Amino acid sequence: MSKTRLFSPVSVGSLELRNRIVIAPMCQYSAVDGEMSDWHQIHLGNLALSGAGILTVEATAVSPEGRISYGDVGLYSDGCQAAMARVLTSVRRWSDIPIAIQLGHAGRKASTEKPWLGGHQISPGSDNGWKTVAPSAIPFKDEYDHPESLDKEGLARVRNAFVDATRRASELGIDAVQLHGAHGYLLHQFLSPLSNRRTDEYGGSLENRMRFPLEVFDAVRETFPSGKPLTMRVSATDWAEGGWDTDQTVVFAKALESRGCSAVHVSTGGLASHQQIALGPNYQVPFARAVKQAVDIPVIAVGLITEFEQAEGVLTTGDADLVAIARAILYDPRWPWHAAAHFGETVRAPDQYLRSQPRQYRDLFGSPVR
Repeated sequence: MSKTRLFSPVSVGSLELRNRIVIAPMCQYSAVDGEMSDWHQIHLGNLALSGAGILTVEATAVSPEGRISYGDVGLYSDGCQAAMARVLTSVRRWSDIPIAIQLGHAGRKASTEKPWLGGHQISPGSDNGWKTVAPSAIPFKDEYDHPESLDKEGLARVRNAFVDATRRASELGIDAVQLHGAHGYLLHQFLSPLSNRRTDEYGGSLENRMRFPLEVFDAVRETFPSGKPLTMRVSATDWAEGGWDTDQTVVFAKALESRGCSAVHVSTGGLASHQQIALGPNYQVPFARAVKQAVDIPVIAVGLITEFEQAEGVLTTGDADLVAIARAILYDPRWPWHAAAHFGETVRAPDQYLRSQPRQYRDLFGSPVR
């Protein structure tokens, strides 16, 4: 029996997780033409040995123009699929951690430079740049190129791209799919009145602004095997006046639940360049709490959750059902090991590492050191 909520098992749809630690998707900007590289094998292989409950592959573009940057991973071609297959085959050879993937489209925030090279938008026609698309022709920043507003054919093209990427993910044996509806990317752009100024059935009222993200969800749910979880990541607030907010997020979460969504991953921000975020430990947890109070499906909290007792507290207070770790696990790839040692719990470790078990934590790996 687990002594903590953090290390108690949990079900997300039909998927059984050993613990409630989620490795969040984290862009690496190290792909070539959307294809994973050796870096991804090292990166994902390392995290797959962490002892977490589930590993999420970084935001993966459903089309070339949907990439945040030219270094983003994609799943829109046979080459992308083959490269990802090579990485996943290697990872699975040494780890049985469930693997999810986040599928998304960057919309007006696409065509940018890698973060460590400035992260600015690259204009169409320049090397590594392209024309962006969005619900409305409103740029993310004044100095950005104005995106092309998606017409009906464009909407169908994007929706079909999500379906095709989902089919490829299924062929790769991915255990769960998460749709990226947060951080100011395309699906979030449709939701927020700050970026969606359309006058057709996809703009205006909350019902209309939710329409396209829900159409994408329905199409993906129909494509991904019914026995596997489909989740959504949302930004619960734009942190900007007149933008997307918690009340609208709750309505959206309920709509997702009614359509068979397996879990909601609650983040915030990213839509407005003038956002004013109240940054601090657990700063996004209240938004997860609001969603959890409104739905019966699991809710995942994220955002500056870095300490073991802090993560346990989020769960024991009922604010969320799982916690997602991002930068903290890049800094400490054995975060789940160390959390388990702290609480006197057990965690899965590969046979090759069993000898590393410290003497003061004799049951950390569930059996004596061999």
